[in-house]
Amino acid sequence: VHQSKLDFFCKLGYGKQDICKVLENLGQEALEDDVLKELIRMGSKPQALESQAEPSSLKLVARGSCSTTPASKWLGEDEHDSSSYLRPIVIDGSNVAMSHGNKEVFSCWGIQLAVDWFRERGHTYIKVFVPLWRKEPPRQDSPIADQHILEELEKQSILVYTPSRKVKGKRVVCYDDRYIVKVAYEKDGVIVSNDHYRDLQNENPEWKWFIEQRLLMYSFVSNRFMPPDDPLGRHGPTLNNFLSKKPVLPEPKWQPCPYGKKCTYGNKCKFYHPERPQQAQLSVADELRAKTKVPLTLEKEEKRNCSLHR
Repeated sequence: VHQSKLDFFCKLGYGKQDICKVLENLGQEALEDDVLKELIRMGSKPQALESQAEPSSLKLVARGSCSTTPASKWLGEDEHDSSSYLRPIVIDGSNVAMSHGNKEVFSCWGIQLAVDWFRERGHTYIKVFVPLWRKEPPRQDSPIADQHILEELEKQSILVYTPSRKVKGKRVVCYDDRYIVKVAYEKDGVIVSNDHYRDLQNENPEWKWFIEQRLLMYSFVSNRFMPPDDPLGRHGPTLNNFLSKKPVLPEPKWQPCPYGKKCTYGNKCKFYHPERPQQAQLSVADELRAKTKVPLTLEKEEKRNCSLHR
């Protein structure tokens, strides 16, 4: 009973110490309404209300400023707690390594470049999946470069080997793509690969949507890992928003009116007019009526006053 009441009021946002004090004073068999009244009488507040009462730590930034502040400061988040706003990263190690090796060599250096790129952005959860048989000595039909990098990444708990074994001299390999998509889906993260995983899309409709929306493609330019700035196309989110749990909406950009001051659409014009403050303007006809309305009303009042005097 004590644990159930403790869990109930913890879900409401009250602190455990306050709840325990009230239960000790009223007894374990006290009704929930009585416990709640006692908490309110003690002045205890849920954490949500306390956070609202605290002054905001966000700073105002001048509109249009070209600040080079790192991504960790966009939303006023703690600089060291990057996992709270950056998505987990799941890297298709085979795809990245073969892409860096021009589809001829399994280049482990390409995996290191991708991992370093996400590390510099502040991502704390990074997993690389590689088949287990890549630990074997390289052969002519499957050359491997910088194989020691795999051992270093494995020690750092970044690289994960997918199972594989030999049965009667034949290698039996588990489907590593399934590991990649499944982990990324469960972690609500991002898949780094140039593979579209069409077979897995047809297998599971939920995976289909996830792969379409969370697949981050890339290129290597002179040993530089480069994902696109618009991962989902021109009209999709930016790369920063794509990799963030809490995307930042851009400020609306107004396109200047091609007609300028000669525009006759007034407040119906969808373009920006710098000469019109707050963009709430009347049409030219309405402006003329507004200007002529004042003297007309004055004339009517004067005529009315004259008729009264007569």
